[in-house]
Amino acid sequence: MKQETRLTTEDKALKINLTSDIYGCFAEIGAGQEVAANFFKAGGSSGTIAYTQSAYDMKVSDAMYGPATRYVCEERLVTMIETEFETMKYRLPEKSKSSRFFAFCNTVESLNYHKTNQGQGWVGVRFQDKLGSEPNDVIIHIKMHDNSNKSQQDAIGILGVNLLHACFFLTDTIDNFFTGLVHRLPRERMEIDMIRVSGPAFSTIDNRIVALQLVKRGLTDATMFDLCGNVLQPSSALYKKNILLIRGRFRPVTKVHIDMIERGKKQFIKERGIKEENVEVIFELTLKDLTADGKISAKDFVDRAELLGSLGYTVMVSNYLKHYKMVDYLATIARGQLLGVILGVYNLHTIFDERYYDNLPGGLLEAFGRGFGQNIKMYVYPANDVETGELYTLENFVIPQNLVGLKQYLIDNNKLEAIEDYDSRLLHILSDDVLSKIKAGSTAWEDDVPEEVVKAIKFFELFGYVKKEEPIVVKV
Repeated sequence: MKQETRLTTEDKALKINLTSDIYGCFAEIGAGQEVAANFFKAGGSSGTIAYTQSAYDMKVSDAMYGPATRYVCEERLVTMIETEFETMKYRLPEKSKSSRFFAFCNTVESLNYHKTNQGQGWVGVRFQDKLGSEPNDVIIHIKMHDNSNKSQQDAIGILGVNLLHACFFLTDTIDNFFTGLVHRLPRERMEIDMIRVSGPAFSTIDNRIVALQLVKRGLTDATMFDLCGNVLQPSSALYKKNILLIRGRFRPVTKVHIDMIERGKKQFIKERGIKEENVEVIFELTLKDLTADGKISAKDFVDRAELLGSLGYTVMVSNYLKHYKMVDYLATIARGQLLGVILGVYNLHTIFDERYYDNLPGGLLEAFGRGFGQNIKMYVYPANDVETGELYTLENFVIPQNLVGLKQYLIDNNKLEAIEDYDSRLLHILSDDVLSKIKAGSTAWEDDVPEEVVKAIKFFELFGYVKKEEPIVVKV
């Protein structure tokens, strides 16, 4: 691996060109033929490249890949990959007996002349890691941050070469694959907020771990996946949706969490312009909540993802420790749609803690301007007071005197609302207590979590649960 990391982009392209059984095509739309150009410049490409093409005119693109309403999207990329790979197999049946085929495609929107857009796009490849094997797919979404069109095109060229090199030489571990993929592409230049892999070369890879790696490595600040474990690109998956967010550790998810979501959603859909079928509920985990003893536990992360998936929820993993940053990020995606946030009353203390915003020039007021901006509303779930056991709600929320007016302002302007219709019988449930009971081998925890979660914990032996051995009965 060390030797591979020393290779330049030209070295990698040349290595692929000189590997006699690697053979494929390039189809690039939008930014240009940057990836294919690197292979031509490296030399020896005649034995590697079957053909390259670009379909800049929409009519030509429609003729090749079918009509479309959006051209820079995952659906278009997948159609391109499937079309080009099948075309290769159809045109060159004899060649397929001695070559590992690949079809590299991208559809990208680079920086325009006036610099009024965000450079972004989709990049992918279908490839055979062995002769005659079933193909593998890698689908990637990128955001480009260079401030010139040429620099963004150069970055795409580097990424494409890195991707092909990683697919053919670095699939032994996911760590090596990621390291090779982002070589010479720092976050300031390019952000990767979605990767999905499939096929025999990645048979041992869980795409949820891929999503975690994106955030853990700092390649992006947030990514998400659905109940089936498929990694999603946030902007595409949440396009024109009304997002309802709940943040937490969910270790494990309990009946309180479900009550919070169900009661909060009930109030959320009463807001003007909200349609229940357009609401997307997001359970968000932060890297901090996944960290134990200074390390991120992949197994613990997957355990929680299994539980949330069993309940049918979409999961987001992020590096946004502070509330206003998470909301700021989602508000950009929501694009004017109402964004709802559900949280417990004790979490509200952190949000109203002025020390929490010492890093901001505008302090608490700047954070509140971003965290409670236009089309953002927060729903507060009550709790039992940890000392007295009495009900603790938004109404009797203890707050410094100088912030009482700010709290009232948020309530009066429909930015802050108490969840009223809740199940008070559940307020005693705490995730930490449930976790302790599971590890202790008790059965009392089963009453505190949804039935689907009980089944999942037992079946997958999550959070330290150990199946009890059935006693052996010997018949005499």
